[in-house]
Amino acid sequence: MTTVRPWSELFGAPDRLEIDPAFARLREERPLQRVRLTYGEPAWLATCYEDAKLVLSDPRFSRAAATGRDEPRTRMYSGSSASLLSYDPPEHGRLRRLVAKAFTARRVERLRPRTQRIADDLVDRMVAAGPPAELVEDFALPLPITVICELLGVPVADRRDFRLWSDAFLSTTRFTPEQVTEYTGRLWDYMAGLIDDHRRTPRDDLISALIAARDEQDRLSEDELLAMTVGILVAGHETTASQIPNFVYTLLTHPAQLAAVRAEPGLIPQAVEELMRFVPLGGGAGSARYALEDVEVGGVTVRAGEPVVVALHSANRDESIYTDPDTLDLNRHRHRQEPAHVGFGHGPHHCLGAQLARMELQVALGTLLERLPGLRFAGSEEDIAWKTGTATRGPERLPVTWDEPRPRSSTTRSAAEPAAEPAAGTLAGTATETPARMPVETPAGKSVGTSVERSPA
Repeated sequence: MTTVRPWSELFGAPDRLEIDPAFARLREERPLQRVRLTYGEPAWLATCYEDAKLVLSDPRFSRAAATGRDEPRTRMYSGSSASLLSYDPPEHGRLRRLVAKAFTARRVERLRPRTQRIADDLVDRMVAAGPPAELVEDFALPLPITVICELLGVPVADRRDFRLWSDAFLSTTRFTPEQVTEYTGRLWDYMAGLIDDHRRTPRDDLISALIAARDEQDRLSEDELLAMTVGILVAGHETTASQIPNFVYTLLTHPAQLAAVRAEPGLIPQAVEELMRFVPLGGGAGSARYALEDVEVGGVTVRAGEPVVVALHSANRDESIYTDPDTLDLNRHRHRQEPAHVGFGHGPHHCLGAQLARMELQVALGTLLERLPGLRFAGSEEDIAWKTGTATRGPERLPVTWDEPRPRSSTTRSAAEPAAEPAAGTLAGTATETPARMPVETPAGKSVGTSVERSPA
């Protein structure tokens, strides 16, 4: 009989951005391991790249089968049964199609100029206040929060409240069970109130477009509407807000790679991809998939009804896939042909906002490195405060300093300066002058456009 090992016996608590060496041993000796996470029933743990892709994409593994079960997980709150993550195709596709067009590469590129202006405004404020600055609070958090709030139609001024509530949403041990229940309840009540407000006074934003899909087209339930808006708000800022300081920290601790990207700013897009592969955002495993029938994974038979969880950060360090996987190489894809990372997941539940996150990370790194020459830690690396008790890793505080700053590019306007409105009846104006319009698919195949409301960062 296979022994079920507690997670804490196999892996210690996440240490900053290091990956536990036990993952490498498992990939070599037993890529599928029986484990018990902090919460829920026992599960199989997939650690290898190909096994991860199989579990995440094969229809014989189900997310919907987790509904009503005490599924294995690393955090207290397991989310809503009406969320995108809780459905299998075709129901998953029905909901995803409602918002997928808002997050395509083409639509996201139309958000780049506005995102750049937000980033420049934040750096301007850091420079005006003088070094040192606190990178997390002064830049990494407000950048993606402002973008996702404007896209959804959430007041940016409320960010301190919903930031606390989303922290509880992702808590492992940071909050007590009572606090998790209280704060996640407040988050749901807050979004329900926003939906009611948008019903009374529709705007040009994604919440109003989803309400139209609900009220006028009956394409989703009220529970699905609420779960989708909560999910987009939390996921739409949390991961990017964590990865910006993670990427900066990683580059500052890899000086040769930092020098390479400083010398060649055009390297930034592929640098973001390599950093997504290299930097472990989470310390545990993702959401469970349940086998609908007996399935062989990595030479092991997973019986029908058994859950499998995937360690994406381990899959991204698989020696059978990547050359020197524990080496950060921003020119990796110039040197060799290797498969894409699974940092954004894989299969039907591949991150809906992957293109938005890529763009924001590119803008963030490009702006910091261009505007703040000599960017470095303010003080010792040991002074950095790291998150604890939450599902995402990263600095809680990251003090930084710099040399003589550079002004923003002359092509980048202040976020407070009004942009020209798009011509009536068009989906968008020019990429540099107008916000992107966020479409929701209608039954006739047409789009209900919503534009991003401009507001100060």
